[in-house]
Amino acid sequence: MRNEEMLLIPGPTPVVDSIYDALGQETRGHTDPRFVTIYKNAITQTKEMLKTDGEVFIISGSGTLAMEMALVNTVAASEKLLVISQGYFGDRFIHLGKAFGIEVEVLQSEWGKQVEPSDVEEKLANGNFKAVTITHADTSTGVAADLDTLVPIIKKHGALVLLDGVCATAAMEEDMSKAYGQPNYKIDVVLTGSQKAIGVPPGLAIVAFNQTALAAREQIERVPAYYCDIYNWIPIMNDPGKYFATPPVNLIYAYDEGMRLVLAEGMEKRYLRHKLFGKAVRAALAEYGMKALAEENAAAATLSCILYPEGLNDATFRAALAEKGVIVAGALAHLSGKAFRIGHMGNTTEDMLEKAIVLIGETMNDMGFSVNPEQAVKSLRQCLIPLEIK
Repeated sequence: MRNEEMLLIPGPTPVVDSIYDALGQETRGHTDPRFVTIYKNAITQTKEMLKTDGEVFIISGSGTLAMEMALVNTVAASEKLLVISQGYFGDRFIHLGKAFGIEVEVLQSEWGKQVEPSDVEEKLANGNFKAVTITHADTSTGVAADLDTLVPIIKKHGALVLLDGVCATAAMEEDMSKAYGQPNYKIDVVLTGSQKAIGVPPGLAIVAFNQTALAAREQIERVPAYYCDIYNWIPIMNDPGKYFATPPVNLIYAYDEGMRLVLAEGMEKRYLRHKLFGKAVRAALAEYGMKALAEENAAAATLSCILYPEGLNDATFRAALAEKGVIVAGALAHLSGKAFRIGHMGNTTEDMLEKAIVLIGETMNDMGFSVNPEQAVKSLRQCLIPLEIK
């Protein structure tokens, strides 16, 4: 990779040369048949990754726009939305819902923990909720949602499942054809962005609707949006040669290449790689006296929120590490200064993670701590043995 630094934050993530090359191709008109072919292929590849029987939307925007698009096209004003929040970005659905006059109720877990399924069951049994939002991997806490448990509970009560996959898609299973116990117990909407586990530069909002979610849109007479109204986008996604709003031509080039790489690796292999990367990074950092906020059985495959050992200064540590070429992110909200967040997803490689673990250890030693990078690397490699077997 031609990157000068290792960008190990929760997103954006490292970009490989073939994606940069695609991004840098000649800009063509958005109705040029050559571009239209690439756009169509990007849509087809996204449908293949998510296995949806409905519609996929790939448009200019951030993950937040994708959240808005998912919400306004499924839940009308005055209808009830349950937000399952396991961190800062789960909470964002609260603000989005209220902005559109949706009646929002929230189940919030303690940061670092998952919401109790029994609480979800109780809440849904006592309210007529149109939809439930789940953040698959919360970028603030590194907590993963247990879809195998949550989806059946939600669907049993007749609500739509809106899955925020911004920090999970292409790294953690989001199979929209999968039945969770009953034939119709499926994920209805998946929303994501281009810049995390897909490994493409920021700028694309990606949303997939199944047939049940599309039927929910039909029931809403008028959505409080124009750009985010999927009825304005369905004709474009079915025929990208048509025009509604100008697509980001070069980003579509890059995204098409990113999706090619995702599918070429194979989804099952990719899920395993990310799972082991997360486990390995957390095991290695534990050798330095650094504890992950999330317990291992609730930890995301894509990023980890790591608590500092006593006496380690956040700003000094991250600045010194950045000078060595490794960029990690600070923690959010009440964890600011007490932890850092490290991404291990997308185009990140085993060699990159190993180098980062060594440099983190060296930085700690420079700051007066006494840690053993060799032992940390040993722990990292031990966790990654199944990848070598595969």
